[in-house]
Amino acid sequence: MGHGHGHGAPTSASGRHLGRLAAAFVVTAVFMVVEIGTGLATGSLALLSDGAHMVTDVLGVGLALVAIVAARRASRQPGRTFGLYRAEVLAALANAVLLFGVAGYVLYEAIGRFARPPAVPGLPVVVVSVLGLAANVLAFLLLRDGQAESLNLRGAYLEVVADMVGSVGVLVSGLVTLVFGWRYADPVIGVAIGVFVLPRTWALARRSLRILFQHAPERVDVTALTGALADLPGVGEVHDVHVWTLTSGMEVASAHLTVGANCDQATILAAAQKLLADDYQLEHATLQVESGKTAVNCRELHW
Repeated sequence: MGHGHGHGAPTSASGRHLGRLAAAFVVTAVFMVVEIGTGLATGSLALLSDGAHMVTDVLGVGLALVAIVAARRASRQPGRTFGLYRAEVLAALANAVLLFGVAGYVLYEAIGRFARPPAVPGLPVVVVSVLGLAANVLAFLLLRDGQAESLNLRGAYLEVVADMVGSVGVLVSGLVTLVFGWRYADPVIGVAIGVFVLPRTWALARRSLRILFQHAPERVDVTALTGALADLPGVGEVHDVHVWTLTSGMEVASAHLTVGANCDQATILAAAQKLLADDYQLEHATLQVESGKTAVNCRELHW
């Protein structure tokens, strides 16, 4: 006796914040052009590094938008039983790779400039960094609510946060250069921005890979979950237990429960579903309730 328990067609967490994501895309795209143009004109590494982060913002938020639209369209096609919700996770991983690349480039370029720091005009850097900070704060506010629900949105959010910190750094660099004429301010801030981004990028990449490798969510103790199912009245054994994340906010479980011949399978099934939903927040679970003979047959699979 098998049963799949869910609540209709799922809606991803990032899909509920599509409008805000689109607005953040427009804000970052417009300012990206301004910041990179000024960085090239002034030769400011700090401004260029922040502009490069803006490029990853635009690409990252754009990937997130494409992933949401693709997931929505695919969910309407019967042959794609899980839709394309994993596209959101791939977008988050792509964002992490982009951020790693940008941080590496900035560190490399900044180290080279310590030997002979170029003269950078402070006033244009200050003006553009203030505008950049305002754009980043707006994008931050647009994405703040959704980032806690969606890994896809969190990737875009982390890039905006990194850019916001970067804009503050660029502002400090411009002010120091303008007031004191210290040429090392620009490469020092460039290195600081690169170092700030790396640990947050690693955390995003790690979470994305956990989902793609179909690991159990970190909050779920699979051993404890298996034991709790085995302790239900009438359950003799639990095997073939799987818990994984489809995309942020969509966690799925499956398991086989071996019961005695005279047990009420419907009662056991309902109790198992309630346990998973109440104790582990796993509301979409496919449970196979089987007799001893059926259990022997399904154990012949070794993967």
